[in-house]
Amino acid sequence: MLEQGLLFTLIMSFLITVVLSPLFIPFLRRLKFGQSIRDEGPESHKKKTGTPTMGGLMIILSIVVTTLIMAGVFHSISVEIFLVLLVTLGFGLLGFLDDYIKVAKKRNLGLTSKQKFLGQLVIAAIFYFVLLQTGLNTEIVIPGTGAGIDIGWLYFPLVIIMLVGSSNAVNLTDGLDGLVAGTAAVAFGAFAIVAYASSLYTVSLFSVAIVGAVLGFLVFNAHPAKVFMGDTGSLALGGALAAIAILTKTELLLIIIGGVFVIETLSVIIQVASFKTRGKRVFKMSPLHHHYELSGWSEWRVVVTFWLVGILFAAVGIYLEVWI
Repeated sequence: MLEQGLLFTLIMSFLITVVLSPLFIPFLRRLKFGQSIRDEGPESHKKKTGTPTMGGLMIILSIVVTTLIMAGVFHSISVEIFLVLLVTLGFGLLGFLDDYIKVAKKRNLGLTSKQKFLGQLVIAAIFYFVLLQTGLNTEIVIPGTGAGIDIGWLYFPLVIIMLVGSSNAVNLTDGLDGLVAGTAAVAFGAFAIVAYASSLYTVSLFSVAIVGAVLGFLVFNAHPAKVFMGDTGSLALGGALAAIAILTKTELLLIIIGGVFVIETLSVIIQVASFKTRGKRVFKMSPLHHHYELSGWSEWRVVVTFWLVGILFAAVGIYLEVWI
């Protein structure tokens, strides 16, 4: 019965996004909610200016509706569901404000970094406080070993680092058509398996709802994209990914399953550090996907390669958590 519920969840969230998109995309276009492209970005991306953004609203709506309906039918609205929806909606709201300022002001910068961080910090603190009321386990487990380390009060800053870091990492990765939608589908699919193996069925159901929603979005976001998810989608997905890792007690596994997002973030850190200390760039452009673009790879080749790398990371993560 539960397996059928997961299948129905996948189908429902996929169909909601696919049905909504043809209605929502023209609406965004009429509102002139078009993407502003960075002047310092690849020249080939200039033609994407004006492509409707804030498509993450469709993803979030599909996730919330599907999760609430299917959790109510096949299980129950648990505290885990409340927590993952809190993070998804909270980070999605931050992303929406960021996107709205961009399109309203016709610039490629929305909220300041301080404003965004403050919002992320507040949501992370609420998330932690609710966890605390439910009997917080401050132990982290080393993947593949079963060995755990109780970090005590340090778990609070870890929660903040995970939620803020993951949301920003997914946001940085969202630079090519279909890149985040595909890699997110793989990562959330892996965590759906991990959650199911840990008997956290509502978390597994939520993860599957996200897989269906982003795959439905990918139908319209694959190259050439008809819509972008914007920060509305990428911040929400990144926050949700970290929340699932925390709830499944696989905090360190997030580094492996979300390996593509980690690499993209590291490429930016390395590029900035190298330029500030040595005056030289390591990559032609960061994040890393732009480096390969400027090296002559087609956008589609970069995206598919990153998808495959994401599948490899996910397989390693599932192996370490489920089969060892």
